[in-house]
Amino acid sequence: MPRPSPDTIESMADLRVCIDKIDSELVALLAERERYTDRAPDLKAREGIAARAPRRVEAVLANVEDKARAEGLDTELARAIWTLMIETVIAREERVIGKEGIDG
Repeated sequence: MPRPSPDTIESMADLRVCIDKIDSELVALLAERERYTDRAPDLKAREGIAARAPRRVEAVLANVEDKARAEGLDTELARAIWTLMIETVIAREERVIGKEGIDG
């Protein structure tokens, strides 16, 4: 069943139900994303790519900002969320493969 449009919701209780459902969907998508990023250290090590690849980081952030803008999402919020995710993933990768490698 599709969610009602936000402007049709008449109570905070109903609004919170919708927000909670969206949060569940977001968590599921973020967990899926994490499973993909968990594969990165092995592939980066094999291909000689550094855990921190600045060009890739900037490309991801620019792509997220473009998508956020197109969807009407605050681009600063999107960039902040993705920066936190990226930095967390990089830190985890650096613990596994170190800091050496190319900017792939």
